[in-house]
Amino acid sequence: MMSGTVADSSTSDAVSEEISGNLLELDEDEDLEVFSKDPTFTDGSSLNASMQTSPGSMVNQYKFEEEDEQPESKDIFVTVDSPESHVTAIETFITYRVLTKTTRSEFDSSQYEVRRRYQDFFWLKSKLEEAHPTLIVPPLPEKFVMKGMVERFNNDFIETRKRALHKFLNRIADHPILSCSEDFKIFLTAQAWELASHKKQGPGFLSRMGDTVRAVAATVRGVKNRPEEFNSMQEYVEAFSLKMTSLDKITQRIIKEKKEYLEELKECAPIYTLWVGSEEELAEPLKLMTSCMDRCCRETAEQVQYLSNSLLPILHEYVLCTETLKTVLRRRDNIQAEFEAKSEALATKKTDSEAMKEDIDKMEDKLEWANNTLKGDWSRWQKNMRTDLRAAFTRTAEKNVEHYEKCLAVWESFLLSQRTESNEGGDRDES
Repeated sequence: MMSGTVADSSTSDAVSEEISGNLLELDEDEDLEVFSKDPTFTDGSSLNASMQTSPGSMVNQYKFEEEDEQPESKDIFVTVDSPESHVTAIETFITYRVLTKTTRSEFDSSQYEVRRRYQDFFWLKSKLEEAHPTLIVPPLPEKFVMKGMVERFNNDFIETRKRALHKFLNRIADHPILSCSEDFKIFLTAQAWELASHKKQGPGFLSRMGDTVRAVAATVRGVKNRPEEFNSMQEYVEAFSLKMTSLDKITQRIIKEKKEYLEELKECAPIYTLWVGSEEELAEPLKLMTSCMDRCCRETAEQVQYLSNSLLPILHEYVLCTETLKTVLRRRDNIQAEFEAKSEALATKKTDSEAMKEDIDKMEDKLEWANNTLKGDWSRWQKNMRTDLRAAFTRTAEKNVEHYEKCLAVWESFLLSQRTESNEGGDRDES
């Protein structure tokens, strides 16, 4: 097994002026996610099994329709777990264990264990984007956090980050091209000093600056004859971005409101408990009200936890995906713009036309490759996205039905007890 702490390389990000006052900027290893996690509920026990269930229970009637397609065979499995906090004289950071099991022949062993920090994941994502500019590389959590939403390195943040990194690596492992990347293999298998060495082998500053200048120039020129299918992609991404951003924000508001409602609900039970001492005749119904309120609190806490831990992360991931898609489309446009610019230059240039023709042929091949890889990955991404969101929405519906039916059963149980007591009281009066 191989493990180790990997050397860091600093990066910086620009934050827009209108929100910079509300954002806390951290380095790559300390940045938190833009959405927070729900506090862990110590009392998450479910309702008593003897409680009556609503006769029309949809939870009992509903059955998820399984997909007809069989899961694809996998030959590489990656797990991210066991986060550890490291404190040095100059920094504090978290590392995660990355376990890999594989049957691929290009790996020297069938199992690997390494430790990686967030900065290493960021390096992998950058290398994949550099090598495959028109493939859709899965997103990582952001590098900024809204002030007051989460504490640095609390358990909820670490757990959220761990799940996000696990999903990131598994999406790469499931990708037919990205999973075969040499950088991915190095990330999964290299010892700390080996990975540090590979991270230093990136393109030099002048090379990166040249790429940036060319990209800016291509953006300024724009493309003249973008294929219609990529226009359609652009329109789809813009509309999808608006929908996902709205759903993400609304879900965050719903969670916030439900948390506030839960806090109010928690204040009710103690009031009923105190009331018992001064109202002997109401003692039994007051005790039952206390029990019902406690049970509803537990169910509401569970609902909030599901929304925070399961639904919100998938919505937010696809918000980040939309930014990735926009970037990929811009890269494709830049390649086309560069090809068009060189073609125009050839049409007006009278010398050294053979050398320029060869250069244009290479650019044409590069453009064709970019178009084909993006079209293929676009279809794959759409299929995965629809599967993910359909599963998330279905599970949310199931959890909502389960929540409201349990709460309904609580209050039906209360009503039944009161009817029974009322009937008993009437019989005593008649006798």
